[in-house]
Amino acid sequence: MSAIATAAGVYGSVASIGYGLAAIGPGIGVGLIFGNGVQAMARQPEATNLIRSNMFIGFALTEALALIGIVMPFVFGAGPK
Repeated sequence: MSAIATAAGVYGSVASIGYGLAAIGPGIGVGLIFGNGVQAMARQPEATNLIRSNMFIGFALTEALALIGIVMPFVFGAGPK
């Protein structure tokens, strides 16, 4: 365990704490995508299909960031000590 984690009194996997903090960004992004998408559909009902398809593309890209964040602690995890 690193000296910083020991000094802060953090025990266990610090990577899981890092991912929890990193998941805030995609969570906010998904909320913005769907909130603005619903607002756009309310303003332009004739463009609902186009807006919905763009919403799902944005959602998929934003969620990909969260999934990459899950994998990174395993890729760059604890190396040789």
